[in-house]
Amino acid sequence: MNRRCSIVLIVLLLLQVLAPGRAAWDDLIERFAADAIVKPAPGLNQADLVAGLKEALLKGSRTAVNTLGRENGFFNHPQLKIPLPEKLQAAQAALRAVGQGQIADRFVLSMNRAAERAVPRAGAIFTNAIQSMSIRDAQGILTGADDAATAYLKKHSGVQLRAAFLPVVKQATGEAGVTERYKQLTGKLGLMSGLIDVAALDLDQYITTRAVSGVFSLMAKEERLIRQDPAGRTTALLKKVFSQND
Repeated sequence: MNRRCSIVLIVLLLLQVLAPGRAAWDDLIERFAADAIVKPAPGLNQADLVAGLKEALLKGSRTAVNTLGRENGFFNHPQLKIPLPEKLQAAQAALRAVGQGQIADRFVLSMNRAAERAVPRAGAIFTNAIQSMSIRDAQGILTGADDAATAYLKKHSGVQLRAAFLPVVKQATGEAGVTERYKQLTGKLGLMSGLIDVAALDLDQYITTRAVSGVFSLMAKEERLIRQDPAGRTTALLKKVFSQND
């Protein structure tokens, strides 16, 4: 907002306090503030702004889904591979100490396979959330933090994403033998298995949470690339929108 807009807004706020017609001033101030917030940068109209932000979100979401929603997408990812739950970390160390590390390895593989099966469900959910973006949303994202677009999508689709992932994960864990792998792992621990709170360990929820987190983590990385590196802006529209912040 430029200096002139700031001065006018201050005047309006003072008039609001002094004027008897408070409702009328409330309406005027609200409309003025909205116009100031969504005013695009020079050379960038509102249609371009919204379209550019939607394109950036679509690009980031497709990259995340295509990267993680395939075989070894999670399992071979150096940062997002789903590890054993913290409650089982000691169990893994004990198994490796007695030469049974392959049991833990198979268990980890089966969890990652379940997450990889669930990720493709995110595509349609992300698309619906992105299409509902308003001009106000777009302006806030453009001037926001490096992960503002990802944060917007997390806010508007995170709960739905978890709800869509969970049944797929449950089915995948059954087909991939996650429960059986888990029984093999804990069954090899003998007396040590009593130290693990099995009842409190919901593997399906754990895998779902890690899968959703991984998708948004990869999206945030893609968003930072678009914002910070001109080479990441692979279309004319992305270049036009994000060059405003260079």
